[in-house]
Amino acid sequence: MNITRKDIEKLAHLSRLELTEEELVAMESDMNKMLQFVDKINALNLEGIEPLAYMSDEVNVLRADEVKQDISHEDALKNAPDKDTDYFRVPKVMRK
Repeated sequence: MNITRKDIEKLAHLSRLELTEEELVAMESDMNKMLQFVDKINALNLEGIEPLAYMSDEVNVLRADEVKQDISHEDALKNAPDKDTDYFRVPKVMRK
């Protein structure tokens, strides 16, 4: 299956892209290369082969979540430019 210039122009229109002449030619070439690659995969006998979810069998090593208090509430507020008794005060960001 090949993609035509008309197909590229339709896709560009649907995507709201304005492509130059050179970009149209390059896009047609690139998309045809992708389709040729998919055709190579489709030509293989893949019966009985499970699809891969991951490229390796490695398991992601994550540390356990630990709740800890690195800084006290008072220390956090100590250098605040503007604070209330327990909170940072910041300027309003949104207006009515």
